[in-house]
Parts: sequence; structure tokens; C-alpha cells
Amino acid sequence: MLTNEAPTRGLLQGKTALVYGAGGAIGGAVSRAFAAEGAIVYLAGRTESRLEKVARDIREEGGRAEISVVDALDEDQVGAFVNAVAKKAKRIDISFNVISFGDIQQPLMEIDANDFTQPITLAARTHFLTTRAAAGYMVKQKSGVVLMFGGSGPQTLPGLGGFKVALDAMEGQRRQWALELGKFGVRVVTMVSGGIIETIPWQVESREEIVQEIAEAAHLDRTATLADVGNVACFIASEKAGAITDATINISSGAIVDY
Repeated sequence: MLTNEAPTRGLLQGKTALVYGAGGAIGGAVSRAFAAEGAIVYLAGRTESRLEKVARDIREEGGRAEISVVDALDEDQVGAFVNAVAKKAKRIDISFNVISFGDIQQPLMEIDANDFTQPITLAARTHFLTTRAAAGYMVKQKSGVVLMFGGSGPQTLPGLGGFKVALDAMEGQRRQWALELGKFGVRVVTMVSGGIIETIPWQVESREEIVQEIAEAAHLDRTATLADVGNVACFIASEKAGAITDATINISSGAIVDY
């Protein structure tokens, strides 16, 4: 019989996890996975109904989740959210930010300058704000994990506008945070997937071609799924990954080659 009590065992038992963009496909999957492993998950996003759906799913499986409407680009809102969670939970163990960047993907010779810089600015700002707010508590408790999603690397594709550059900026920031927070026991890690087919809307133009490209690039006979993202995120955030920081964890099924 299902209850509202948290699981008694799990990789993240008793941990406090913040998830920004929790109403989206990836944020929701990771939130559910965190809760299934025993974490108390605080869901943040701009659309209350989407957050409530994820929270309801978690509670129906016996996990614990609370929601807050938060604009992860607003410094005051992020600070108030993190402070409120810390006051209630007494600690911040995990911070995961997977909000969208509103990128417009066009060739560089065709894209408007503002459309090009928008995802770069948004990615840099939101990860700076959410990481700094969580790190303020993690440094004091001398532990914590900041998890990013997207990854970078030398490969790219034509027509991405500022999106790939935004991912590069995230990785640069990850390296800086990992260096400055490491001495306090705080780990900073990125996940890279090469594309999650389940997140591509059915109505997207050329969806079949995109799916085929993702599948053909994989070295395995499968591509990464939302379940994979959740499972690996739980591992990274757990003590079992305690020696991993300032790194990109690659779950692309071989589609993205590490150098």
C-alpha cells in the first residue's frame, strides 16, 4: 500500500534536493528518480500546474515533494526559494538546474544578434544564480552536489545558433565553480546525453529525421532515455560518486566521443 512516507532506503535517503525546471520532461524525470531514492525534492519552475503533476506522481509512489513557483533567472526569487528550503530542511544537498534557454537555432550568418546571445546569457545567469545560492549553504555544511545538464565538447552541428555556445559557457562555469567549491567538499558535475528522444515533441518538424540521426550516432543499439537520466543523476548525487567532480558524465550511448 502506498503512503506519503519517504522510502526507508535509497542512494539519497534523507537528502534535500532542489530541481529547477522540474515541470519539464528531464526535470520531472530526475525529480521522480531523486524521490524514489529517498530524497525530499523541492520542485521549482514557472508553471504551477506542471509542477503539481510531478509532485502528485512522486507522492503517489510514496515519495515527498513540495512545489514553488520560481523564475530561475530572478536573483531575488532564487534566493528566497533556497533560503526557505534551507530554513525548513536545515540543509541543501543537491541543486539541479535544467531550465530551457529559449534558444532559436539558425545558421550564424542568418540569426539575429539578440537571438544568438539570448541562450548564452540565460544559461550563464541562471546557473550562476542557482549555484551560488545553494553553495552558500553547502560550503557551511562542507558537502553538496551541483548538477548541470547539457554538456559541451569539441563536436557541434551547423545551424545551432547560440545554443552550443551556451553549453560551452555552462561548462566553463562548471569548471570555475568546481575549482572554487571543491575545498569545501562541494562537487559540481555535468551530464551530457546526445539527445533524449522522449523529449522531442511529436509535432516538431522533421522529428523522424532527428530521431534517426540520434539513433544512428549511438554506438549501442539503444539511445539514452529519461530513465537513464534519472538513474545516472541519482548516482552522481550520491555518496557512491563522492570522488567525481569537475567532470562531464557521458550517457550518450557513444554518440558523443570524449577527448
